[in-house]
Amino acid sequence: MRIAVLVKQVPRFEAMRLGPDGRLQRDGLELELNPYCRRAVSKGVELGADGGTCTVFTLGPPAAEDALREAIAWGATDAVLITDPAFAGSDTLATARALAAALRREGPFDLILAGRNSVDADTGQVGPEVAELLGLPFLASVRRLEIDGTTVRAHCEHDDGWVDAETSLPALLSCAERLCEPAKVDPPGRAAVDAALLRHLSAADLGPGPWGQAGSPTTVGAVRQLSAPRDGRVLVGALDEQVREAVAVLRDRGALDPGPATDSAEIVAEPSGGDRRIVVVLEADRPQLARELLGGAARLASDAPGTVVAVGPDPDPDWARWGADEITRLTGSSVEEDVAAALGRSFAARAPWAVLAGGTVWGREVLARVAARCNAGLTGDAVDVDIHDDELVGWKPAFGGSLVAAVTATSSIRLVTVRPGVLAMAKPRAARSVPTTTLDVPAAGRVRHLASGREDEIGRLARANVVIGIGSGVAPDDYPALDSLLAVLDAELAATRKVTDKGFQPRSRQVGITGLSIGPRLYVALGVSGKFNHMVGVRGAGMVLAINVDAGAPVFAGADLGIVADWRDAVPLLVDALTA
Repeated sequence: MRIAVLVKQVPRFEAMRLGPDGRLQRDGLELELNPYCRRAVSKGVELGADGGTCTVFTLGPPAAEDALREAIAWGATDAVLITDPAFAGSDTLATARALAAALRREGPFDLILAGRNSVDADTGQVGPEVAELLGLPFLASVRRLEIDGTTVRAHCEHDDGWVDAETSLPALLSCAERLCEPAKVDPPGRAAVDAALLRHLSAADLGPGPWGQAGSPTTVGAVRQLSAPRDGRVLVGALDEQVREAVAVLRDRGALDPGPATDSAEIVAEPSGGDRRIVVVLEADRPQLARELLGGAARLASDAPGTVVAVGPDPDPDWARWGADEITRLTGSSVEEDVAAALGRSFAARAPWAVLAGGTVWGREVLARVAARCNAGLTGDAVDVDIHDDELVGWKPAFGGSLVAAVTATSSIRLVTVRPGVLAMAKPRAARSVPTTTLDVPAAGRVRHLASGREDEIGRLARANVVIGIGSGVAPDDYPALDSLLAVLDAELAATRKVTDKGFQPRSRQVGITGLSIGPRLYVALGVSGKFNHMVGVRGAGMVLAINVDAGAPVFAGADLGIVADWRDAVPLLVDALTA
């Protein structure tokens, strides 16, 4: 079996910075394999070991060669570096085009593997864009994998749940963090790799393009800084005195104020009757996300002005109350590539001004495929949308959520996926009937969903005013002891990767570099050591209170207030002080 692995090299997270053009500045920074891509390399080497081959591809500057050397040292057959100044400024679609061209040139391949997403900008759209450009089926975030001849069976992590799916080779899969052990080789091992196993491809090798920024239908503009330095203050004195002082400080700084972290809008804008059509693609069985997206679209439509068209299966009568001026019912398949194909045909006949979808595994693949079909700019995982200078702006997080950048599309269709839980809720309109049409979605039959389930509700952490994070210092048997604190703070529970790795909490509750980035008013860390990979996920929090028995734990440097104590002793006192 011929296997290709697509990898991305990222700057070491602590050293990331933006360049003058608003894009990630990589020159002069030490690069490393993206954590999810390490799993793709490891699995590719494993699958190619029995008489097959594993070729690793990346697009990047000459320094990216080190990441390819690491893949070869781990066991990959060879590697291809796509490098040329002409590729500078590539957005996800331009990157996908270059990778697809290289795969065609070096292929054909039976199986293509990629990482679930990239940790520098949290994009998960290159994989499905490449799949669309190559005409391949795609399975996202594969946790368990079985290949029997040409049949692929996978258990996939989907946001707050899972999907068991089946497809046939050739196919493209993205790899979840827990699929396998990561590929990691030390510098001497990488240096020992035979240079003859590395090949370079230039823009001229791949064809006329356009490549790089010239072929990128998105541009990056202004940047907003979100995170603030922490006070790093560790309290002293008797434990009850520390707890009372901590609560007093939290109250004084508004961290305990009631109500949601994001205030609701006063109203949903009434229909404007404008010409600009804003299509909102809705996933089945996600009413909360539907309400957020339709309310956000209605706000945009009042500024555009425009008309909001809700598109999805099994229309809810409340869609019109939440902001839809028209409804299109999807009938037939709900598989991502089928929905994207139907939307692409519809948009070719009547192009919308903008398209919004949820930043879920489903929404990402649908809009990524539409972007590749329509040559449209896609802003992935936006945390806000607005209109500036008559253009749609998607505010995209980077650096673990410590800042957001304004991304606009230069294409005639503007695509944005929006993180669940980040758009302000709005009051519904009065009940009314709106025009309804139907769009048939034929099933290609290449991806078959065998079973699925939900373990959580996506967006709950993003909407939470207070989040309590637990680390390995809190044993599962002790979770009930947190109930009173969760209740008095009206808080949601989050966890470190070690906790979710052991299955003690669902992955949808994981916060950190390979989990969620959240921004509650207050984050309370209990039994959390405070490693960078976790604390980067709470950079956007208003305040951080840490409780740890180890006075030397790094969590205190990343907190505003610290209490050195066993959380079991501190939590009852904290509940008493909060209810006093």
